[in-house]
Amino acid sequence: MKLKAVLKIAVDVLMTGALLFLMGYQFWGDTAHEWVGAGMFLLFIIHHILNRGWYQALFKGKYTPVRILQTVSDLLLFLSMAGLMVSGIMLSNHVFAFLPIRGGAGFARLLHMAASHWGFVLMAFHLGLHWGMFLGMARKALKRQRPSAVGRIAMSVLGAVIAVYGLTVFFRRNFPTYMFLQTEFVFLDFGELPLLFYLDYLAMMGTFIFIAYYAAAFLRKRSGKKRQ
Repeated sequence: MKLKAVLKIAVDVLMTGALLFLMGYQFWGDTAHEWVGAGMFLLFIIHHILNRGWYQALFKGKYTPVRILQTVSDLLLFLSMAGLMVSGIMLSNHVFAFLPIRGGAGFARLLHMAASHWGFVLMAFHLGLHWGMFLGMARKALKRQRPSAVGRIAMSVLGAVIAVYGLTVFFRRNFPTYMFLQTEFVFLDFGELPLLFYLDYLAMMGTFIFIAYYAAAFLRKRSGKKRQ
C-alpha cells in the first residue's frame, strides 16, 4: 500500500476517534476537550491537503447518482466541520484563549451543538460511502478471501441489527433535537458509564455507515440496469 494511502486512512481513523472522544465531553472535561478538538482541527487541514485532488476534479467528469450523493454529503460534512472548528475557537477558554475574540458565545454554543451532531452523523455516512473500499483493503492486508454467500448474509444481518439498535440510540439520545436546534443546551449525564456511552455511539455510527453503504450499492445497481 502506498504511503499516501496509509496516511489518508490513518488521518481518517484519527479524526473518527477524535470525534467520538469529543462527543463524550462530560467524561474528560473542558481542557482535554479543547486540546483534542485542536488536534482534530489540524487533522481536518491535513485531510484536505491529502485529498486536494477531490477539489481539482469537482467540476470534471460525469456526475452519476453515487457521485452526486458523495459530493453532497462531503460538502455538508465540510460545512459541519468548519462550523465546529469556528465555534470551538470562539468558545475556547484554554487553547485559543490568546485570540482577541469577545462576544458571540450564545451563537457559538448553538453552532457548536448543531455542527457536532451533524458532523457525527455525516462523518459516519461518509465512512459508509467508502466502506466497500475499506473492506477490500482490510481483506488485502489480512490476505483473506472474499467471504462466502453465507458469510456475507451473516455480516449483513449483523450490520442490520447494529443499525436498528443505533437508530433507537439516535432518537433516545435526542440527536434530532440537537441537530435542528430545538433546544439551547445538550443534556449531559455525568453519572453514565463511558463504556456504555461509547458503545451506543459506535452503534449509532454503524447505523449511518449501514445506510450509506447500502444506499450507494442500490444506486450503483440501479445505474447499471439503466445502462443495459
